[in-house]
Amino acid sequence: MSLIEGIWRGEGTLLLTTRRLLTPLSILYRLGISGRNALYDAGILRSVTPVIPAISVGNLSVGGTGKTPVSSWIASRLRDRGAHPAIVLRGYGDDEPLVHRRLQPDVPVIASPNRVDGIERAALQGADLVVLDDAFQHRRVRRVADVVLISADQWTGSALPLPAGPWREPLSALKRATLIVITRKAVTDAACDSTRSAIHDSAPGLPIAILSLELGEIQRVDSSSPADVSELRGTSVLAIAAVADPRAFALQLERAGASVRSASYPDHHPFDRAEAERLAASLRENERAICTLKDAVKLAPLWPRAASPLWYVSQRVIPGDGVEYLDAIFDAALNARTTQRPSPIGPAESRHGD
Repeated sequence: MSLIEGIWRGEGTLLLTTRRLLTPLSILYRLGISGRNALYDAGILRSVTPVIPAISVGNLSVGGTGKTPVSSWIASRLRDRGAHPAIVLRGYGDDEPLVHRRLQPDVPVIASPNRVDGIERAALQGADLVVLDDAFQHRRVRRVADVVLISADQWTGSALPLPAGPWREPLSALKRATLIVITRKAVTDAACDSTRSAIHDSAPGLPIAILSLELGEIQRVDSSSPADVSELRGTSVLAIAAVADPRAFALQLERAGASVRSASYPDHHPFDRAEAERLAASLRENERAICTLKDAVKLAPLWPRAASPLWYVSQRVIPGDGVEYLDAIFDAALNARTTQRPSPIGPAESRHGD
């Protein structure tokens, strides 16, 4: 567990004390977020209708909910229904655009701190609608639907704001959502049901869907031939993860039958060659190095050629209960392609970012 994760979720005396000391800053953060939302609610800050329809995929907490695979999956579903989607994201790290391009090579991916500009660039590349990755807090762009992800693997029942906790907004912000999607990687059915009940109590009347994120095929970074994840059964694995929830990734590998040793780093960690060499040198006899796709796009160019090969595994999205609500959102987005009229944006306004 990283230091930040420990502060947010740890139970030791030092961690609890640190969390309490950060609580005044969390109060100030929540006041700032509430004030900004109030300005949008009152119309003082203005939202604009983009040149093509948008679906937002976001969350209330920092990372670990599966925004990247879910956004990619939504784009693929829209493409399969005849649309020409693009994915637009702010791009906090170089890894996210690379992952999207690897998952959906035929879908344009635009990284821009100015989402309005990013959507316009997507339209110029032939897109007729966009999926906004990590945009729930970005209220400047109007969208057809707001899909908000909540991780059952990370659910604790507490919603302590940044920096003392991982929450960007309180649960009351769900009133702006169109659909709540509970994502699950390694939790039990009972834990998933408990999360759904808690969310339902906090946001009664809002539809809820379940999407499972499961390990797909495993792939060597230097090969185009994937292997079935069942090959991990009975093997030893070094799980390399610089993601928001490395614990869930390790649990997924364990459930695939592997004996797992973890090498965890902060989310979006920028690996260097020395770190890649140390990881490769640390491999034990008959141990396989496996990372997430998010880490593979950074580690692959750095991995020593003479070392044991580096493998990665991506997440497959498996629809569960409530998938009909997602289908309704897809219908609305497809229909909006012919009915939506963009707001006029002046030169000064178009330069604003988030």
